[in-house]
Order: sequence, then C-alpha cells, then structure tokens
Amino acid sequence: MLGFLSPSNRGGLMTAMLLLWVFICLFAGYASSRLYKRFKGTEWKRIAFRTTFLFHAVVSAIFFVLNALIWGQKSSGAVPFGTMFALIFLWFGIQVPLVFVGGYIGFKKPPLDDPVKTNKIPRQIPEQAWYMNPVFSILIGGILPFGAVFIELFFILTSIWLNQFYYIFGFLFLVFVILMVTCAEITIVLCYFQLCSEDYLWWWRSYLTSGSSALYLFLYAAFYFFTKLHITKPVSAMLYFGYMLIASGTCSSLLTRFSC
Repeated sequence: MLGFLSPSNRGGLMTAMLLLWVFICLFAGYASSRLYKRFKGTEWKRIAFRTTFLFHAVVSAIFFVLNALIWGQKSSGAVPFGTMFALIFLWFGIQVPLVFVGGYIGFKKPPLDDPVKTNKIPRQIPEQAWYMNPVFSILIGGILPFGAVFIELFFILTSIWLNQFYYIFGFLFLVFVILMVTCAEITIVLCYFQLCSEDYLWWWRSYLTSGSSALYLFLYAAFYFFTKLHITKPVSAMLYFGYMLIASGTCSSLLTRFSC
C-alpha cells in the first residue's frame, strides 16, 4: 500500500500499526467520552482511564508473559529490554495523555440527543422465536464475515508462522474492506430482525454479532496449528496460541467498532 508495506521494507507493517495505535487513541478517548455523556455519565476521567487501560493492560500482560517464556528459553527472538521500555513509554508517555485529551474534548461537547422521544418505563419483551436466541444469533452473525476472509487468512498465517513473504497488501486491503462491509451488513440485518420481534435490547447484541467472527478466527488458528504446523515444544505452542489470542481479541474489538 503506497509503497510503505512491502517485503523489502522489513518491519514496515509493524511500525505503521504501532504508530497508528498510539495516535488514534485521541479519537478513542473522544468517542468513549461522547458515548458516556450520552448516558448521563459525569466522571469522564474514569471512562478515559478504562479506555486506555482495560484492553491494553490485558494485551500487555499476555505479551509480557509470552516474552518471559522466550527469555526463559534464552532465545534471540525475545524482545530486548530497550524495546520493552520504548513500548511502555509510548503507552504511558503518549497514548495515555492522548486518551485523556480526547476524553476531555469529547466530554465538553454537548450531549447527543435521541432522535425520538423514549418511554422511561421499560416495555415487556414478548417471547422470542428459537432462532432469535442471543447466543444463537451472535454465533450465526460471525460466520459470514469469517467466510469472507478465511482464504486470505490461510496465507497470512502461512507468512507469519512458516517464514514466507506476504506481498499482496493491495489485495489484503480489498479483503479488509469486504470484511468491514460484511460485518456492517450482517449486524444491520440481525438487528432489524430483533427490532421486528419487539426486542429493544439491541446494544450489546449488535456489538457482539460481528465480533463473534473472532471466535471462528481463533478456532481456525487452532485447526491450522494441528494440521499445518509441526510444533512439539510446549513453549512454542503457548506462544502460538497466546499471539493468536491477542490477534483474535484485537480483531473482535475492531470489527465490533466498525459494525456499530
């Protein structure tokens, strides 16, 4: 893409993703505070703190444990102390202040008004059909987005774990766009069916509908591990599933945000 991501530019994708992750947190703080204020929240600092630490702390904890396992094996693949310090500095020195700045700006904006008047007394939800069960509809909603990308996912896993080059970033971007459109469409359709059934509790279900495709991603990664990789050491297996757990969680967070 634009000449930045190619096999000749080693580490270009990782550097671009890392910098994007740091600086886009300004918008994360802004969006979370705006949504929080819409629900009559008053403590914007608390929501900004959760925005910057909840997901990142879990990912960082898994990453540090995996890196400690690599250190224990005296492998050269372990992340050096200087790089770890740089990552911590990016987190606490740049990302955290940006989240709080975005949260402050978002909370100072006027709250978003509902387009229609709502009844303060919750209405009873009628009995739903079996296919409108929350667990069933959420799991069904993740199949179509995963089906749109699982072929490309094979080549991505092969390039990562079997040391092969991946150079078709333009096609990968096209697949990413298809994935975003598919997630949005399947979320809209299932949310429409839910509202037609007079079930107004659509917030979390719409959030998790497309995010469930990350579950299929992790299951496919497990299938790939047992069928394509010949890993026998427990530490290597823990590294694989740990990194794929991080990738699945990140994918779930990304897809749910785009679909909503």
